[in-house]
Amino acid sequence: MKIFLNGKLVSKEQATVSVFDHGYLYGDGVFEGIRSYNCLVFKLKEHVDRLYESAHSIMLDISMTKKEMIEAIVKTLKANNLKDAYLRVVVSRGVGDLGLDPRKCKGQQTVVIIADRINLYPKELYEQGMAIITVPTVRNLPEALNPQIKSLNYLNNILAKIEAMNSGCQEALMLDHLGYVAECTGDNIFVVKKGQLYTPPQCLGSLRGITRDAVIELAAKIKIASHEHVLTRHEVFISDECFLTGTAAEIIPVVKVDGRLIGNGKPGPISKKIMAKFKQITKVQGVKYTIK
Repeated sequence: MKIFLNGKLVSKEQATVSVFDHGYLYGDGVFEGIRSYNCLVFKLKEHVDRLYESAHSIMLDISMTKKEMIEAIVKTLKANNLKDAYLRVVVSRGVGDLGLDPRKCKGQQTVVIIADRINLYPKELYEQGMAIITVPTVRNLPEALNPQIKSLNYLNNILAKIEAMNSGCQEALMLDHLGYVAECTGDNIFVVKKGQLYTPPQCLGSLRGITRDAVIELAAKIKIASHEHVLTRHEVFISDECFLTGTAAEIIPVVKVDGRLIGNGKPGPISKKIMAKFKQITKVQGVKYTIK
């Protein structure tokens, strides 16, 4: 495995970061998860744009242009000879001291790009659907740490994931501070009611997912109406269908929430249609590259 580290491709064993890096000490940085499908990096420009937006929001100036970042991502894929991969792009504020003051971080930021394969959930869950549970841990308040920022501080999500696993589920439904549905630990959520899609508005407590937006776009093309709308757990319980979206998860149907069957307890027709259409667009939307 070759990893891009501060401008160079190094082996996994050589890809080390200082213990004084602010990303390690304080989660002070941003990241993106990106996928490539058969030598096409899906929605690469959109992912890079979101990375730089997150960085701008925390006042972190990335030491590479967007064009250079795109080139580095493609270079890493080529170096690992990967046609299909999951990429993690991580940018931290760099090496500082044991204090919080980001001005003490000297020199350039730490930039890491890792390309590997990943299967977030077992194949059978995509075919049969998964069960999720609402957990006590609520999503970060936008006024505290805005979920729109994909920061390296993911403890909020990890605590919710632990609660789900302790309850025998692989994924957790997280509410916002007002009690409305926000998102899952790493995925956005959609419900289907009377043939239409509903998903929580991204401004209240959920990330504006790249896959989420792709689903909204493709739904419009196949004449399925979609709405950004506040959702309660009750509206999830009585929905006809439910599915989650995310770069790592792609699209996965949900058939049970907090012990309640969703619809008939099987992946529904609209969910299946969206999943099929999504596979089609991953073949055409993105940046193409070649490997030897």
